Amino acid sequence: MTMRIAFKTIVAALLVAPGFAHAAGQPIRILALGDSLTQGYGLPPGDDFPNVLQQALKVRGLAVTVINAGVSGDTSAGGRARLDWSLEDAKQAPDAAIVELGANDGLRGLPVDEMAKNLDAIVSRFQARGIPVLLAGMKAPRNFGADYAKKFDAVFPALAKKYHVLLYPFFLDGVALHADLLQADGLHPNPKGVDLIVKDITPMVIRLVEQSKGKHAS
Repeated sequence: MTMRIAFKTIVAALLVAPGFAHAAGQPIRILALGDSLTQGYGLPPGDDFPNVLQQALKVRGLAVTVINAGVSGDTSAGGRARLDWSLEDAKQAPDAAIVELGANDGLRGLPVDEMAKNLDAIVSRFQARGIPVLLAGMKAPRNFGADYAKKFDAVFPALAKKYHVLLYPFFLDGVALHADLLQADGLHPNPKGVDLIVKDITPMVIRLVEQSKGKHAS
């Protein structure tokens, strides 16, 4: 068997496997609601998180469209304020959602209780629409003190537990504080950093896709 035939055989097997059967049907639409980390601040076109994630899922035989609903500078309040618009836009009606918000709340030292309320409202709104959620956690900068950081960091696992949604504990895991994976500002990932984020979060996103498929099958 030649390498070319072997490759085609592997791809065909993936496409008919239970976890990948949806690839031949309508693409699942994932709304990535976030800030500059989602939007792709400072990155070349096509290197933003939603696009790289979509390509990674495609390689795995999954027909998924990842909608970039990231707005640079957005806080949790900003994401909450534009959520209904994103949901009501017929072109962006999602089957599932990734929520990546909170980084700017932390950078500005905004009240943790307000961030928690905003994220709670966002997740509950998605759930009310029957949209599975993957919550991407964030860590607070340590310059506002240990108490602030502890309270901030606890918001994401608490919400995931409350609503029984998927949690990726720290969106910048393995990237934060690594200069070779960050842009010159020391905050935003460069293309290599985005690649690492996508690599690590993809297994969780595949679980999100499976939840969405289960919702449609029920």
